[in-house]
Amino acid sequence: MNFELNLTQEELEKRTHKDYLVTKKMLDVDSSEFAALKDGDKGALSYLVKAARIIEKINMQLDSHHNLGFKKYLEDEIKKGNKKAQLTKILFDAQKGIFALDCESNLVVLARGLELKKGRGLYPDDLEISEFHDILIKMLKENKALEVKKILNQRSVVERKGSELVAIDFVDKFKEDFKQVAKYLLKASCLSTNVDFNEYLRLQADAFLEADPIKDAYADKKWATLQDTPLEFTITRENYTDEMTETVLENAELKALLDKNNIDVISKDYLGARVGIVNKEGTDYILKVKDFLPLMAMNMPYNSEYEQVISDENEISQTMVDVDLIEVAGDVGAFRAGITLAENLPNNDKLSLTIGGGRRNVYHRQIRFVTSDDAKQKIQERLDNILEKSLHKYYDDKMDHPFTIGHENGHSLGPKEGCEALGKYKSIIEENKADMVALSMLDKLSEAGLYSQAEKEKIIVTYATDNMLKSKPTLSQAHRVRSVMQNYYFLQKGAIEISKDGFLTVHIEKMVDTAYEMLSEIVKIQMNGDFEAGEKYVLDNFIWTDEMEVIAQKLRKISKRLNGKTEQKLADKLFEEEID
Repeated sequence: MNFELNLTQEELEKRTHKDYLVTKKMLDVDSSEFAALKDGDKGALSYLVKAARIIEKINMQLDSHHNLGFKKYLEDEIKKGNKKAQLTKILFDAQKGIFALDCESNLVVLARGLELKKGRGLYPDDLEISEFHDILIKMLKENKALEVKKILNQRSVVERKGSELVAIDFVDKFKEDFKQVAKYLLKASCLSTNVDFNEYLRLQADAFLEADPIKDAYADKKWATLQDTPLEFTITRENYTDEMTETVLENAELKALLDKNNIDVISKDYLGARVGIVNKEGTDYILKVKDFLPLMAMNMPYNSEYEQVISDENEISQTMVDVDLIEVAGDVGAFRAGITLAENLPNNDKLSLTIGGGRRNVYHRQIRFVTSDDAKQKIQERLDNILEKSLHKYYDDKMDHPFTIGHENGHSLGPKEGCEALGKYKSIIEENKADMVALSMLDKLSEAGLYSQAEKEKIIVTYATDNMLKSKPTLSQAHRVRSVMQNYYFLQKGAIEISKDGFLTVHIEKMVDTAYEMLSEIVKIQMNGDFEAGEKYVLDNFIWTDEMEVIAQKLRKISKRLNGKTEQKLADKLFEEEID
């Protein structure tokens, strides 16, 4: 395919300028964290970085059929001295693909003439939703339920086969790449100094050599037990970006046929890889929360009416680590409007949770840190322009971290079943739930001694301030849609106010109760698994008010940032190392 660059020189220069493209720096070559490792672990990291970059190559193909071809085109043009190609490559590497929404919800398309499809690289490029539904209906009426079940599965790429569709497991589709990843993981397992970590690497390597979901489940189950390892390596599998699979729930005839054949609809995963060094001090802080998880579970709305991962009766199958990052690749490393602060995996749709596996929370130190004087100055400027003056004393950017801890643990609470039936709204509702867990439990956690009264107040005001957005998001941005829903809900309940001139007032005494009220509504929707009710709830609360727009206009003036990138100097060095 012939490619053309889409953005003008002026737009490229703007979007690659440091004011518009912020940099998150991973561990550097001379980092003390790396220097403190044993030689075996240093050698293992070299192989893990190599494995992560192959995962990124695979995910680029899941993201778009055109990504690898466009990447090669850019590299060839750069060799010819094409300055526009050089700047475009910076953006391509940052957003890890041709398409991305920036933090003002503008769609950035780097190649002219290409259109972002709902099926991305997971479905045929020319497959429209109506044809997709018609084909599935026809296949089901012809008693081809098994083939349809494979198509509506989280670990397959879908291709045309005559007038029908066929699903190919990721491992079969990218067989040679996964074989190379497995080779690197096995080599790393021969060098790493931790026995449990090495067992996990071997299990994950085995899972990449055969298209067998149970092997991934065994690897996930082992990974979720890792607590005292010096290194971190994760294959992330999350399905927030698949907008095609879940559309089948909106077709009444097709949904009825799926129900008749007992076919679960599971959105498809995108793959990422995380490589890092576990930070003991940071991990010890995070682990303080673990003792309070049964208390949180006991105080969840309707907790006696559903099964949840955490309970007061069972051992808590959840580990937690704070990680100094070396490499974030593929889906977890794509800087598209934002980049993830932490992850709670595996998700509810994963097989490991049905065979007795637990979850693991990994927190990203380099991504959450605010270190530069310029960044701190921007924070103060933001407070001066949008937060009522008397509340400034309660704002503390470090309080984002305990809120994030509450959010990630919130994913382990609430109903385990029924969420997939919410279709394209399931991720919005789940992310909303996790936020409301973090906020609504603050009184209980303060009473139990986890947070002081001052810390609780700072968490509340910092959350509310940071929840203000620079623009109205699209419905595909689950994490941002939930912010709008919360802001609207809290405005309606009088927990927050926004003046006509765009200053936020937070009524601290009302915030926790309001959060619990919203959490109760969310949990009820998840329990019922009713698509129409979920859709109504989202749309009733996804209201961008005039007050929100006033604040957004201020935020756009204060911060020029449109997107970001990662800088991974240690990873680059490790990638180039030859080790045998």
